[in-house]
Amino acid sequence: MTNSELEQLIRENGTAIYSFCRHLTCHVQEAEDLYQDTFLKAIELGTLKAGSNPKSCLLAIAVNIWKNRKRKFAWRRRITEEKALQEQSDLHYCIWMEPSPEAQVLKEEEQKIIRRLVDDLPEKFRVVVLLYYMEELSVPQISKVMKLPEGTIKSRLHKARKLLEQELSGYQ
Repeated sequence: MTNSELEQLIRENGTAIYSFCRHLTCHVQEAEDLYQDTFLKAIELGTLKAGSNPKSCLLAIAVNIWKNRKRKFAWRRRITEEKALQEQSDLHYCIWMEPSPEAQVLKEEEQKIIRRLVDDLPEKFRVVVLLYYMEELSVPQISKVMKLPEGTIKSRLHKARKLLEQELSGYQ
Protein backbone atom coordinates (compact mmCIF):
# COMPACT_ATOMS: atom_id res chain seq x y z
CA MET A 1 0.00 0.00 0.00
CA THR A 2 1.44 3.34 -1.04
CA ASN A 3 1.35 6.47 1.07
CA SER A 4 -1.22 8.07 -1.23
CA GLU A 5 -3.48 4.99 -0.95
CA LEU A 6 -3.15 5.09 2.82
CA GLU A 7 -3.98 8.80 2.92
CA GLN A 8 -7.04 8.19 0.75
CA LEU A 9 -8.14 5.33 3.01
CA ILE A 10 -7.79 7.51 6.10
CA ARG A 11 -9.66 10.40 4.45
CA GLU A 12 -12.55 8.13 3.49
CA ASN A 13 -12.80 5.99 6.63
CA GLY A 14 -10.74 7.64 9.35
CA THR A 15 -13.54 9.57 11.02
CA ALA A 16 -15.88 6.59 11.16
CA ILE A 17 -13.17 4.29 12.51
CA TYR A 18 -12.07 6.81 15.14
CA SER A 19 -15.67 7.41 16.22
CA PHE A 20 -16.21 3.66 16.55
CA CYS A 21 -13.00 3.35 18.60
CA ARG A 22 -14.16 6.16 20.91
CA HIS A 23 -17.50 4.48 21.52
CA LEU A 24 -15.91 1.07 21.98
CA THR A 25 -13.25 2.16 24.48
CA CYS A 26 -15.00 5.12 26.17
CA HIS A 27 -11.60 6.69 26.71
CA VAL A 28 -9.75 9.16 24.50
CA GLN A 29 -6.24 7.75 24.86
CA GLU A 30 -7.30 4.15 24.40
CA ALA A 31 -9.38 5.14 21.37
CA GLU A 32 -6.40 6.90 19.78
CA ASP A 33 -4.19 3.88 20.40
CA LEU A 34 -6.80 1.51 18.99
CA TYR A 35 -7.33 3.75 15.95
CA GLN A 36 -3.61 3.88 15.20
CA ASP A 37 -3.10 0.17 15.79
CA THR A 38 -6.03 -0.62 13.51
CA PHE A 39 -4.45 1.14 10.54
CA LEU A 40 -1.01 -0.27 11.34
CA LYS A 41 -2.40 -3.80 11.46
CA ALA A 42 -4.27 -3.25 8.19
CA ILE A 43 -1.05 -2.16 6.51
CA GLU A 44 0.86 -5.05 8.07
CA LEU A 45 -1.70 -7.62 6.94
CA GLY A 46 -2.15 -6.06 3.52
CA THR A 47 -5.81 -7.05 3.61
CA LEU A 48 -7.17 -3.87 2.07
CA LYS A 49 -7.47 -4.66 -1.61
CA ALA A 50 -9.18 -2.71 -4.34
CA GLY A 51 -12.82 -3.65 -4.72
CA SER A 52 -13.18 -4.86 -1.13
CA ASN A 53 -15.04 -3.06 1.63
CA PRO A 54 -12.20 -1.34 3.53
CA LYS A 55 -14.45 0.11 6.24
CA SER A 56 -15.77 -3.31 7.16
CA CYS A 57 -12.26 -4.74 7.16
CA LEU A 58 -10.97 -1.90 9.38
CA LEU A 59 -13.87 -2.35 11.80
CA ALA A 60 -13.12 -6.07 12.03
CA ILE A 61 -9.48 -5.33 12.78
CA ALA A 62 -10.46 -2.79 15.46
CA VAL A 63 -12.85 -5.24 17.14
CA ASN A 64 -10.24 -8.02 17.13
CA ILE A 65 -7.52 -5.76 18.56
CA TRP A 66 -9.92 -4.56 21.26
CA LYS A 67 -10.91 -8.12 22.20
CA ASN A 68 -7.25 -9.15 22.38
CA ARG A 69 -6.40 -6.19 24.62
CA LYS A 70 -9.25 -6.95 26.98
CA ARG A 71 -8.23 -10.60 27.10
CA LYS A 72 -4.60 -9.67 27.86
CA PHE A 73 -5.66 -7.20 30.53
CA ALA A 74 -7.89 -9.80 32.19
CA TRP A 75 -5.07 -12.33 32.14
CA ARG A 76 -2.57 -9.89 33.62
CA ARG A 77 -5.05 -8.86 36.29
CA ARG A 78 -5.50 -12.49 37.29
CA ILE A 79 -1.75 -13.02 37.48
CA THR A 80 -0.62 -9.89 39.27
CA GLU A 81 -3.81 -8.83 41.06
CA GLU A 82 -3.36 -5.32 39.69
CA LYS A 83 -6.07 -2.82 40.30
CA ALA A 84 -8.42 -2.99 37.29
CA LEU A 85 -8.65 -0.01 35.02
CA GLN A 86 -12.05 1.52 35.07
CA GLU A 87 -13.80 -0.06 32.07
CA GLN A 88 -16.57 2.50 31.84
CA SER A 89 -15.16 5.99 32.30
CA ASP A 90 -17.25 8.92 33.36
CA LEU A 91 -20.01 9.86 30.99
CA HIS A 92 -18.20 12.98 29.83
CA TYR A 93 -15.41 10.84 28.34
CA CYS A 94 -17.88 8.80 26.30
CA ILE A 95 -19.98 11.64 25.02
CA TRP A 96 -18.55 14.54 23.15
CA MET A 97 -20.79 16.96 21.40
CA GLU A 98 -20.38 20.28 19.78
CA PRO A 99 -22.22 23.13 21.44
CA SER A 100 -25.71 23.48 20.01
CA PRO A 101 -28.56 25.98 20.18
CA GLU A 102 -30.83 25.97 23.21
CA ALA A 103 -33.63 24.51 21.12
CA GLN A 104 -31.77 21.19 20.98
CA VAL A 105 -31.22 20.79 24.72
CA LEU A 106 -33.93 18.15 25.13
CA LYS A 107 -32.67 16.22 22.14
CA GLU A 108 -29.14 16.30 23.52
CA GLU A 109 -30.34 15.02 26.89
CA GLU A 110 -32.14 12.14 25.19
CA GLN A 111 -29.00 11.32 23.22
CA LYS A 112 -26.92 11.35 26.39
CA ILE A 113 -29.30 8.98 28.09
CA ILE A 114 -29.34 6.61 25.11
CA ARG A 115 -25.55 6.71 24.72
CA ARG A 116 -25.08 6.05 28.41
CA LEU A 117 -27.49 3.13 28.23
CA VAL A 118 -25.69 1.73 25.17
CA ASP A 119 -22.33 2.17 26.90
CA ASP A 120 -23.71 0.29 29.92
CA LEU A 121 -24.75 -2.71 27.82
CA PRO A 122 -22.62 -5.86 28.17
CA GLU A 123 -19.82 -5.75 25.60
CA LYS A 124 -21.19 -8.52 23.39
CA PHE A 125 -24.38 -6.51 22.91
CA ARG A 126 -22.72 -3.08 22.81
CA VAL A 127 -20.35 -3.97 19.95
CA VAL A 128 -23.20 -5.33 17.82
CA VAL A 129 -25.36 -2.25 18.48
CA LEU A 130 -22.51 0.11 17.63
CA LEU A 131 -21.72 -1.73 14.40
CA TYR A 132 -25.37 -1.88 13.36
CA TYR A 133 -26.58 1.60 14.25
CA MET A 134 -23.46 3.74 14.35
CA GLU A 135 -21.49 2.19 11.52
CA GLU A 136 -24.63 1.15 9.62
CA LEU A 137 -23.35 -2.33 8.81
CA SER A 138 -25.83 -5.02 7.82
CA VAL A 139 -26.25 -8.24 9.80
CA PRO A 140 -24.20 -10.26 7.27
CA GLN A 141 -21.42 -7.67 7.41
CA ILE A 142 -21.40 -7.71 11.21
CA SER A 143 -21.33 -11.50 11.06
CA LYS A 144 -18.17 -11.35 8.97
CA VAL A 145 -16.58 -8.66 11.15
CA MET A 146 -17.20 -10.52 14.39
CA LYS A 147 -16.79 -14.01 12.91
CA LEU A 148 -20.11 -15.15 14.37
CA PRO A 149 -23.19 -16.69 12.75
CA GLU A 150 -25.86 -14.29 11.49
CA GLY A 151 -28.37 -15.82 13.89
CA THR A 152 -26.16 -14.91 16.83
CA ILE A 153 -25.89 -11.32 15.60
CA LYS A 154 -29.68 -11.08 15.18
CA SER A 155 -30.20 -12.56 18.64
CA ARG A 156 -27.77 -10.11 20.24
CA LEU A 157 -29.41 -7.18 18.45
CA HIS A 158 -32.82 -8.33 19.66
CA LYS A 159 -31.66 -8.78 23.25
CA ALA A 160 -29.86 -5.42 23.21
CA ARG A 161 -33.02 -3.70 21.94
CA LYS A 162 -35.07 -5.35 24.67
CA LEU A 163 -32.58 -4.28 27.35
CA LEU A 164 -32.58 -0.72 26.02
CA GLU A 165 -36.37 -0.70 25.84
CA GLN A 166 -36.62 -1.80 29.48
CA GLU A 167 -34.19 0.88 30.60
CA LEU A 168 -35.83 3.61 28.51
CA SER A 169 -39.28 2.78 29.89
CA GLY A 170 -38.10 4.18 33.22
CA TYR A 171 -37.41 7.57 31.67
CA GLN A 172 -40.89 8.14 30.28
